[in-house]
Amino acid sequence: MKSIRTLFAALAAFLALAAAPACATDEHDYARDEYAIIRDGLAPNKQMSLASHADPESDGHGIGHNFHVWLMAEPAHRKLARLPDIGPNALLDTGPNAYRTYWSADSRHVAVNFRSGRHELELNLYRIENRRARLISGPSLFKDVTSRNVGRDDSSWRSVAWITWTGPRRFLLRENRLFQPSDPGFARMLGPWGRVTKKLDDGRELIEFSAEADCVMLPGNRYRIVDLRVGKFDE
Repeated sequence: MKSIRTLFAALAAFLALAAAPACATDEHDYARDEYAIIRDGLAPNKQMSLASHADPESDGHGIGHNFHVWLMAEPAHRKLARLPDIGPNALLDTGPNAYRTYWSADSRHVAVNFRSGRHELELNLYRIENRRARLISGPSLFKDVTSRNVGRDDSSWRSVAWITWTGPRRFLLRENRLFQPSDPGFARMLGPWGRVTKKLDDGRELIEFSAEADCVMLPGNRYRIVDLRVGKFDE
């Protein structure tokens, strides 16, 4: 299991990438048979990995064409199944190092971080069973705090979620968001989970949301929040 310090360093690298200009988009032109293991993609049991691939077009410049992340059998490096909900659309990067993997110690669960926008770091969680990856669903911490999803009027500037495994079926989920809402009561709604980081010239505010929770896996490819608390705010 990676240390907390290592995980925070990984998060800092992702945040730097998310805040970078358009030229920092990580693109990779894949060869036809190239399945590149994504960052930390080899499972602890060394029998599986996660690898990215995109089909090259006839002119040889098909960057991102039919992009997916695959569950692979190792050491033969043979593809088993596509990971649902990653690709081929709504992705910013196609380079393997732009994706970050967090395996559980028993190699039965895995989380993947990836960018869906310049300032949006998504987190997908999967159960690995019978050589397939099953997407695990559960509430976002923002929704658990506010009883609603993020809305268009909230003007989300940044969204980051990441996990630390604490057991075979348990993990610590962290979520950090930055908003420029039109609703003057937005910060009040967040309570201790929100902090005004900057007051803008037009009278609006930048408001940071931060939460963390201990979570447990449930049957039916779901997880449940066990203990929710205020997270650490950016310095």
